[in-house]
Amino acid sequence: MNSAGLKIRLATILAGIGIAVVAGIVISVVANYFFNFSYSFLFLGFILIMVLIMDIVQYLISPYIIGRMYHLRKVDPRDPQTAWLYASLQQVCSYNNQKVPDLFIAETSMANAFAYGSVLSGRRMAVTRGLLNILDKDEIEAVMGHEIGHLKHHDVALLLAIGLIPTIIFYFGYSLIFGSGRKGGSGYILIAALAMIGISFIFNIMVLGVNRMRESYADVNSAETIPGGAGNLQTALAKIVASTPQKRHLRKSARNNASSMLMISGLDQGQMGDHRRLLEEWKHAKITLKQSIFSDHPHPAKRIQMLEKLKGNL
Repeated sequence: MNSAGLKIRLATILAGIGIAVVAGIVISVVANYFFNFSYSFLFLGFILIMVLIMDIVQYLISPYIIGRMYHLRKVDPRDPQTAWLYASLQQVCSYNNQKVPDLFIAETSMANAFAYGSVLSGRRMAVTRGLLNILDKDEIEAVMGHEIGHLKHHDVALLLAIGLIPTIIFYFGYSLIFGSGRKGGSGYILIAALAMIGISFIFNIMVLGVNRMRESYADVNSAETIPGGAGNLQTALAKIVASTPQKRHLRKSARNNASSMLMISGLDQGQMGDHRRLLEEWKHAKITLKQSIFSDHPHPAKRIQMLEKLKGNL
């Protein structure tokens, strides 16, 4: 692992620990002000169990929901039409010393790819028909290297765990209004409840920051493990965005599923000629915090610039 990958990994770990510690302090201070000490832990324990159950159920059934939403079709390695795609995935997994996940094709025109799965479904990867239509074999393998990075780093489970924190804070603030054993007037309770709900929004922004780190880490994985991965992933990102309507390709929010790795929707083949110019613009673009703070993925220009540095290092 080079210095870029190591820095991102350490930053992610420290960010996760920091979010958990700060959240614990905030909840403890508020809970112990409005409740007695024993009741605070009972109350928070109930919220934690409730949120944990909801997240576990979502984690277990989401692969099957995704399958129905995207009309996924499992790739048969014996099918002459898709054997090459499965062979590419096998090659990418051999570079990463990973077991080959189940591979699916989503019959949709949007260019995308994503890794997902649970203990029930096993590890899975999907590529869309739109992606296969606009990328060549080397570029597809670079995208697969990114997705395998997510599976190798256990990103789905990690982000699910970190995502519990703002959810717990939100429900704690909501439940303050209906709790008992409180001290202080109802006005103070309402203010505290609204403050906690507001704080949960801030923690959501922090979680988006962690997700951006994991996306960068997956990019590094592709660059480090796939021959020519950095350059091919650059071109793949530019082609995907260039083939997507301008008004949509940078729209991202906390509602996006963490399992959707490239997060590009829509397809307009008429814009395909712009991807080379777009790639060159990104290499020199200056991206502000405002342009990415509410996004679950780094701005494409930042990804391109990081990959450009990795090309030199590798």
